[in-house]
Amino acid sequence: MPRTVDAIVIGLGAHGSAAAYHLARRGPRVLGLEQFPRGHTLGSSGGLSRIIRLSYYEHPDYVPLLRRAWDLWRELERESGEALLTQTGGLFFGRPDGELVRGALESARTHGLPHELLDDAELRRRYPLFTIDDGWRGLLDVQAGWLAPERCIEAHLALAERLGAELRFDEPVREWSRDGDGVRVTTTRGTYRASRLVLAAGAWMSHLVPDLAPHLWVERNVLFWFEPRDGRDAFAALPVWIMEDADRFWYGFPYDADHGLKLAGLHFGDRADPDRVEREPRALDEDRVRAFLRRRMPLADGERRLAKVCVYTNSPDAHFVIDRARDAPAVYASACSGHGFKFASAIGALLADMTTAGANAPAFLRASRLAV
Repeated sequence: MPRTVDAIVIGLGAHGSAAAYHLARRGPRVLGLEQFPRGHTLGSSGGLSRIIRLSYYEHPDYVPLLRRAWDLWRELERESGEALLTQTGGLFFGRPDGELVRGALESARTHGLPHELLDDAELRRRYPLFTIDDGWRGLLDVQAGWLAPERCIEAHLALAERLGAELRFDEPVREWSRDGDGVRVTTTRGTYRASRLVLAAGAWMSHLVPDLAPHLWVERNVLFWFEPRDGRDAFAALPVWIMEDADRFWYGFPYDADHGLKLAGLHFGDRADPDRVEREPRALDEDRVRAFLRRRMPLADGERRLAKVCVYTNSPDAHFVIDRARDAPAVYASACSGHGFKFASAIGALLADMTTAGANAPAFLRASRLAV
């Protein structure tokens, strides 16, 4: 006979760890299953830091979810005793009619978020480390900063265990299916049964929800840390930032003496199989970033200190996919398209609410828009 619990969570990364914690808080017996070792960085969440921001250019409807996420990250800090969120403010700049500035301003105004608008002269005065084009504008978001992803995930996992959840690592799932009014999950080590299932497998979601496979694709991304040639104190005083340049969005963090100045370009479009992704940076990866540095941040174009590869799971419209499985008591969250980590605390709570209280994801994030 299979072991029986109330809820199973498949995938214990950003969203799965949060879902396991929030489910355990609500009382069900929770089993978490993860195919890789505890603390692995083979998915989308490695890299020491992730931006969190409220003036969200992607869509104003994300802002209520972000507000909940911010509060839940602070709550997680209190519960765990860990420092997880560093508030630095956020600078978003580029052409005033570009997607970034226009969208961030729309979210800020729609939701009454504290912010400041800067013209090109003020951008140059406050942020001389950047090369600013004539006519550019910037939005300074007060409620922005960065999260420590590895610590966030471990905090969720440790608290879930404290609340009674059983978490099993190095245990890949072979298959799952409906079993009466519940689900049956078979792994490389055994078979389990539960009343409810949460699927949070990130780049491996297509294997677990085949209906999503035609709509998702996995992208290889490389994060870099450099030692500036000069101006370390000024780089350390930067807010988190996103720039809409002529070719793509670029983003970065304040200088960290232990690792350097972190930055990356968004969506180069290098498709990958998550099981076979090239984990070492290529010369092309670095050349792309250095070309940006020479153009926009010349003092940052120093020695490379670190580089890490991660994978994004993308949807066609770059919005998340959070919904219920067809014909089974299961919910899922995936395809966060490279901007999902900041939401993990709130998405974990939402998945728990969907599992135990009949809640639904916001309409614009549901799979129905993809004809799933």
